[in-house]
Amino acid sequence: MNFKDFFLKKSAKTAGKLALAASLLLSALAPATVKAEATKSDVNRVMRDNHLAGSVLLVQNGSVKTVNYGYAWFGRRMKNGSYNVTYPAASLQKVVTGAMLVQIMNEKNHTKQQFSQYTKISRWYPKLKNARYVTVGNLLTHTSGYREVGSESNQNLSEDKAINWVTQKINGSWQYQIGSFNYSDTNYILLVGIIRKLTDHSYAYNFKHRIVQPLGLTSTSLRHDIPWTRSQAVSYAYLWQRKYQRPVSLPKSVASQIPGAGNMCTTPIEYYEIMLALQNGAILNQSDFKYLTHLKARKTTYSGGMYMKRGGKVKSAFGTIGDEHYGNYVQLTADNRNGIIMFVNERSQTEQQLKGLAFGLLQKIQLGTFSLN
Repeated sequence: MNFKDFFLKKSAKTAGKLALAASLLLSALAPATVKAEATKSDVNRVMRDNHLAGSVLLVQNGSVKTVNYGYAWFGRRMKNGSYNVTYPAASLQKVVTGAMLVQIMNEKNHTKQQFSQYTKISRWYPKLKNARYVTVGNLLTHTSGYREVGSESNQNLSEDKAINWVTQKINGSWQYQIGSFNYSDTNYILLVGIIRKLTDHSYAYNFKHRIVQPLGLTSTSLRHDIPWTRSQAVSYAYLWQRKYQRPVSLPKSVASQIPGAGNMCTTPIEYYEIMLALQNGAILNQSDFKYLTHLKARKTTYSGGMYMKRGGKVKSAFGTIGDEHYGNYVQLTADNRNGIIMFVNERSQTEQQLKGLAFGLLQKIQLGTFSLN
């Protein structure tokens, strides 16, 4: 070996050793990678510091854990998370109603009752104001122009009477422009009427046979069907630096007036099972769910009961009812592997404030993935 070859070989070995040493040094100096995780302690801290009570489901990399805090029924000292407690889902029900309609849409394909998101609702509501211009897709995306109509206090209404009440109010008052976004329970109550007419069965019957029984749910029902073995969580306000003030539950009368839009009761874990079933074929498949949540009539990210945020990477919904203090929130990744489901039955926070508290936990679950709103 001549001097030149020897020199080049020696130089290569030296360079290799220096590169290895540099790599080891950089690895030693680099900060350790910390796995993101929201813990039970994190949830308890948020609930305690903000005077909340409720049940929270954390979903992290496909694994779930439920954290319960405070009382579901303070008067009886019944804790959140007790086996017999169920929670009003409020507007988190709307995606279930939308899913049932898509199921029926698939079943009626290639029949005389075939319909789509573009079908005018005058087919089922020939005497309803603007029905010949409003589509099924408009109802599912809150772009029908129909306003919230209020309710008849202290009256228990059948599904049929609740729908008639809504149609009468629409025909007797002004409405917003068709195509503009206006969030209203009215849209989903009208969808209940369509489901009833297409199936010749009540919404309650369809809900039981399309959702509850196929999934084997034991804590999920409509408000008027809660069995005697279950108790609806009572809602409370945090007032005057005192917990469990102004107790109020969801009355059957109020629930009866919003079928399909806010009369479902469930638990965080069973609601998560529903979320999975909307994409795994048990209720809908992936294609069906995409259809439901990407309707052409949408003017915002809302479609079929959920907001699709961050380019469709996450989905969310918030729910509350009238004068009650419930606050429900779901935000999950599109694949359902990460996120949060919160059923709160005591709070003093606004919707935005509650979402902000949830966002802090979501950042621990998967940093930079979720939406604040």
